[in-house]
Amino acid sequence: MINEAVQQLLDGFVTSVRQVTAVEAVWLHGSLALGDYQLGRSDLDVVAVVSSPPSPAVAEVHRQLIAASPLAAKLHCSYMVAGQLADPSIRHVTFAQERYFDRPVTPVTRRELALSNVALYGPPPSSLLPATSDDELFAFIRRDLRDFWLPVTRKRTPWYADIWVDLSLLTLARAHVTLTTGVLITKRAALDVLASLGAPPAVIADITQRRYGHPRRTWPWWRHRRGVLTRAFLRTAIPSVLS
Repeated sequence: MINEAVQQLLDGFVTSVRQVTAVEAVWLHGSLALGDYQLGRSDLDVVAVVSSPPSPAVAEVHRQLIAASPLAAKLHCSYMVAGQLADPSIRHVTFAQERYFDRPVTPVTRRELALSNVALYGPPPSSLLPATSDDELFAFIRRDLRDFWLPVTRKRTPWYADIWVDLSLLTLARAHVTLTTGVLITKRAALDVLASLGAPPAVIADITQRRYGHPRRTWPWWRHRRGVLTRAFLRTAIPSVLS
């Protein structure tokens, strides 16, 4: 069951965005659709299918929602033009992290949409979105690990931030399961996989505490140590998952 405050936010978003652009459907994906949502911590991931490129007014819709409710800062939406749904390489107007930019709706997101098949408005994904093949899904996951995550382990600065540690390890675990079984798993389930991949236990405990327990202050010495452990693990684990 969706939290009442979250449901009110989603309903308000659908109503407001339909007033400023031609919306054909609004779909839910990510943690809320897949049963792993943590109130106030998880993002609210949606896709809006629009008849034509949205006007800049949609950004104002998001800003007004954020002003009314801090929870809205985590509502992220990509606006897919109905005639461009089939091509996963197209970059779509997106509002996320309190800014306006463009990005593709990846094969992983497309598969998530198909699995949850949740429509907040209009027809569900299964009615409009072309299916993503396993070959397309696996190729994207391999490319993401090889061309993005592995090269970034050569850098030092990003790894002081919680988000880089969390997403890198959770992405790796989810990638391993999908490439091995074809199944998409939640971030919570990915934590249980990390130990079997040899991830540092202290880092796994740190992620679990912050995402599912009571967050505690992270001291500089631990952020440095955590980054060193994470980078060292990823340098060997990514090639192993890709092999």
